[in-house]
Amino acid sequence: MKQLIQADLLSTSDYERQRESFRARIIELKRRRRIALGPLITMVFENRDTLLFQIQEMVRVEHIVEPSKIQNELDVYNALLPAAGELSATLLIEITEEAMMKHWLDQFMGLDHGEKVAIVAGSDRAFGEFEGGHSHDTKISAVHFVRFRPTASMQSAIADLRQPVLLTADHGEYHVQTAVPGSMREEWLSDLSA
Repeated sequence: MKQLIQADLLSTSDYERQRESFRARIIELKRRRRIALGPLITMVFENRDTLLFQIQEMVRVEHIVEPSKIQNELDVYNALLPAAGELSATLLIEITEEAMMKHWLDQFMGLDHGEKVAIVAGSDRAFGEFEGGHSHDTKISAVHFVRFRPTASMQSAIADLRQPVLLTADHGEYHVQTAVPGSMREEWLSDLSA
C-alpha cells in the first residue's frame, strides 16, 4: 500500500470544513472493517484511508503545524500500513467490567507471543504477527498492532463467498472464532491487491 505523505493531508482549515463528511465516510468504512472476536476483543483492519483519518485527527487535536512533527506522525502511522500481500489490524482488548479487569488482563498476558490469533481460510491459517513493545512480563497493553500474511490459496478462499473464513483467538481461557462477513472479505481483498 502506498505510503502517506504530507501532500495527502488536508490543511487544518480545509480539514475543519470537510471534517464532518470525512468523519462520516470513515465511520462507515470502519464499520465494514471492524469485527468482534468474541466478547473482549475487537479488531479494526487498517488501510490508507483509516490511517489518513487518524493522522488528520492527531494534527487537528494536537495543533501540529511544523512539517517535521507532521512527518513524525506520518512515520508512526505509515508503519501500520499493510505491505503487499498483508493485512494490518489494530487489536483492542475491551474489558469494561471493573471487577473482571485484572482477571482478564492476567489471562491475556502472552497473547502477543506465538500463534494465538489467526485468519482461517480454506485449509490454511495465517497467524497474526504482533508488533513488539506493547507488553512486558507483568503488563499487557489494551491496544496491539497485528499483521497477517494470507497465502495465495487463502486469498482465493477469501474471494469465494461459498467458503467459510474465520478469525480465531486461542489463548488461556479465551477460545473464540468468528465468521468473517462478505463485506470484510471485500475490504481484505482490496487491501491485498493494493
